[in-house]
Amino acid sequence: MIPEIVLSSGQRMSLIGMGTACNPIPPNLISTLVQAIELGYRHIDTASVYNTEEFVGHAVAQALDQGIIKSRSDIFVTSKLWCSNADHDLVLPALKETLQKLGLDYVDLYLVHWPLRLKEGNRSLPKEEDFLPFDMRGTWKAMEECCKLGFAKSIGVSNFSAKKLSQLLTYVTIPPVVNQVEMSVAWQQRKLMQFCNEKGIHVSAWSPLAAYGTQWGSTLVMENPILKDIAMAKRKTIAQVSLRWVYQQGASPIVKSFSKERMKENLQIFDWELTQEELDQISQIPQKKNFSGEIFVSPNGPYKSLEELWDEEF
Repeated sequence: MIPEIVLSSGQRMSLIGMGTACNPIPPNLISTLVQAIELGYRHIDTASVYNTEEFVGHAVAQALDQGIIKSRSDIFVTSKLWCSNADHDLVLPALKETLQKLGLDYVDLYLVHWPLRLKEGNRSLPKEEDFLPFDMRGTWKAMEECCKLGFAKSIGVSNFSAKKLSQLLTYVTIPPVVNQVEMSVAWQQRKLMQFCNEKGIHVSAWSPLAAYGTQWGSTLVMENPILKDIAMAKRKTIAQVSLRWVYQQGASPIVKSFSKERMKENLQIFDWELTQEELDQISQIPQKKNFSGEIFVSPNGPYKSLEELWDEEF
């Protein structure tokens, strides 16, 4: 059994998620997700901009039909509001479209994908003229309305710095339960983790293996000599050591592997632990953010520099 966390909303969430951000989308994505549910995954993470919501919906429906899960409440589905809909009047229609694609009455968790707004219809690399003023207060008010209407059981954010979260918390009625950010042994997010812990916000980690094997990924995690030594000594894979580290920090990794063997391995991180000595070794790993977010920096946008986008966490 995969451990669960009780979010500040009172909802239970599985402490490992199956990610679906993939380009190109594999033709067997539905059957792979059904297989993941069969293996024990109970949290599936998608987003409007991934174009995988329909696949996730079909996989959940098939898992129910096949009796792999007994009811809709057995699976936790996260989706995200894309930047082109990050405006008070566009949030509810965007979520309704997401629900239609998923074939579900509600999502368990709905996140503001990035703290910025782009022109309607923009789903690719933004140009300078695509940035619009971002009204976080109005956007969050609409997120709260989605929650009150029951279309989202819980709401949260993604890619928010401690400073931006701090600003958001000054006017929320329903606080964010999750902040989903890049986090791995190579980008340990210590300051943000501490802030979120203090505020009762759970941290979910995307790219816990530094997106190894993808076009924009790096070898910072999977070819790290410290992790190699620990993995060898413990007879675990480097991926397992890395995911276990995320879990021991109190965060939940979002993993993405479509190989049955690796999907199975990624779940085998809960019946052993890293020692304090091993954690100390991992804390010495040089830190480097994998995804800079440079595409969201523009003289016309809200963030003129990477320092403004990430604040002190750059």
